[in-house]
Amino acid sequence: MRNFIILFIIILVINSCKPQSKNKMAHKYTNDLINETSPYLLQHAHNPVNWHAWSKKTIELAQKENKPLLISIGYSACHWCHVMEHESFENVEIADFMNKHFICIKVDREERPDIDALYMSAVQLLTGSGGWPLNCFAMPNGDAFYGGTYFRPQQWLEVLKSVNFTYNEKKHLFERNVKELKKGIINSEITSFNAQANFSKETITQIINNWKQYFDNANGGLNRAPKFPMPNNYETLLQIGKFYNDSELTNFVELTLAKMAMGGIYDQIGGGFARYSTDEIWLVPHFEKMLYDNAQLVSLYSKAYKYSRKEIYKRIVYETLNFIDTEFSGENDNFYSSYDADSEGEEGTYYIWSIPQIEEALGDDANKIIDYYNLTQEGNFEGYNILSTTHENESEQISELKEKLLEARNKRQKPGLDDKTLTSWNALMIIGYLDAYTVFNEKYFLHKAEKNLNFILKNQLDDKLLLYRNYKNNTKSIQAFLDDYAILIEALIKMYQTTFNEKYIFKAKQLTEYTITHFYDNNSDYFFFTPDYQDDIILRKKELDDNVIPASNSVMAKNLFVLAKYYGNTNYAVKSEKMLQGIENKMLANPVYYSNWLQLYLWNVQPFYEIVVTGNNSDEVLNKLNKQYLPNVILAKATKNSKLPVTIGRFSTELKLYKCKNNTCDLPVNSISELDLN
Repeated sequence: MRNFIILFIIILVINSCKPQSKNKMAHKYTNDLINETSPYLLQHAHNPVNWHAWSKKTIELAQKENKPLLISIGYSACHWCHVMEHESFENVEIADFMNKHFICIKVDREERPDIDALYMSAVQLLTGSGGWPLNCFAMPNGDAFYGGTYFRPQQWLEVLKSVNFTYNEKKHLFERNVKELKKGIINSEITSFNAQANFSKETITQIINNWKQYFDNANGGLNRAPKFPMPNNYETLLQIGKFYNDSELTNFVELTLAKMAMGGIYDQIGGGFARYSTDEIWLVPHFEKMLYDNAQLVSLYSKAYKYSRKEIYKRIVYETLNFIDTEFSGENDNFYSSYDADSEGEEGTYYIWSIPQIEEALGDDANKIIDYYNLTQEGNFEGYNILSTTHENESEQISELKEKLLEARNKRQKPGLDDKTLTSWNALMIIGYLDAYTVFNEKYFLHKAEKNLNFILKNQLDDKLLLYRNYKNNTKSIQAFLDDYAILIEALIKMYQTTFNEKYIFKAKQLTEYTITHFYDNNSDYFFFTPDYQDDIILRKKELDDNVIPASNSVMAKNLFVLAKYYGNTNYAVKSEKMLQGIENKMLANPVYYSNWLQLYLWNVQPFYEIVVTGNNSDEVLNKLNKQYLPNVILAKATKNSKLPVTIGRFSTELKLYKCKNNTCDLPVNSISELDLN
């Protein structure tokens, strides 16, 4: 492998050159992607490249013609994906070479995260890094042998020529790479299972001490750039800070949330967060907005409000949900996926302001906004201003002026909208709405969550519990992956914990059993990302690392933990514990990417309670409990007709609260104040 990489380095040492001019006329070319529903794939449907979608048929075509695969992966809101498309994939000379020597496949990573994960692993092993656009070369059967990310046009053409020459003249070099890459991908998923693991507070302390060295105690977040919100990180730190009275942790979380809310990563005018900040102070974002970020940040700010009651958190939740409601909500009660970073051909144009633009929109009141957001004639971004402030609190007048700016901004060309619906991301948004509802008691939030959940259950799930991942134009075409099942199960559990309608918790258990049947790997005690009936991928991977979205395995491990409490199911508890035991060493080494696992670890160390409420005024009591920050508590309601195991035998017409641990309960009490939940 080393000699092979050296060979490529020699081949790819190229002088920089100017981008090729575009030879494309509108709709002069049309390829197979015209039949897809993904906005990202449709963006490439009129490239001169003869793109195919990923399918068994495409793989068979490559094998029939004995051509290597060129698998190019990106997503609709990806800025550099657009750049490479314009520079290379719209270049007729480059496209002709690609068409002649390769079977070219375009993949929307959001629709097919399984394919993205496989080839991202290969490129990371080859180059030490990854990203999008991801461009990977593979044998006709799909086995990867070389790849990279963004290439300049002339560099890309040289890569194509080099790969073509080596494939036809020295194929044994690629065949050697294939074997080593497969071995590396498999080895990357091996966990160090510790059967003697003794979950302890000391281990948590060690993990947190390792983590603290990366804190940016001036600006919040990690002490590096770019900065991603990573909502699960801060929820985990908030939980640990609460349990152990660690004010350093809780203060750090509150600092981070305030800095993000006041920074340019947050859309000060329209609400909602961008995907990440390019700098260390949360000022200059990469302007794309993703549903999954905003869903999780709504949950995080809602929980932070439960903990501290800071008014800024409530404002951020309401503004962000207003953005989701007005910009990302479909007519079928579904949620869209993302906004592009670009509009009018430039990144960020929709969001930035000059002083004259502010003055035109606000007239005599312009100076109030100029002062509040520290705006200057020179600007802080390419001669314009990204709005950010140093004020946590916002006056009614500033709020009214923001509305006027929003009206002015709405006249601009909006960024491109990726209007496909993804099940897992929609489930995250359901959870976000429910977390907001439990603390703010805004009925509309519950209404939105229920309508979206009903949409998924009606349109994405069939009678045999086969779930679909995507939806657009009344069409679904991709069977769901582990993250879709896992996060939907979590959303169903959350809906039960909010409404106490047992149909939701029963559906959660049904889907859990289905997931165990079709995704669980008895050899490793983890879940594959793909089901056992999927037949269009060469290797089944497992998602173990928490990232901007928690790993599907960590979500399932938490689901099993919680359902074990509700159902008294020892099998679920054992599975959850085994999964956690294999991750302990990874948490110690790199807690940032195992924070959801760390929450589960914390639940296994701290006392964890089931609170069952029954009798008169039980709804009022449950609502009060839901408003409190109680991360080590799950709630249940016992009625005359309850069938959920944790509630059986606990119904009473008189108000009673049972505090239980592993389904063993203390004597009931009659008020929240009598519960000791420490």
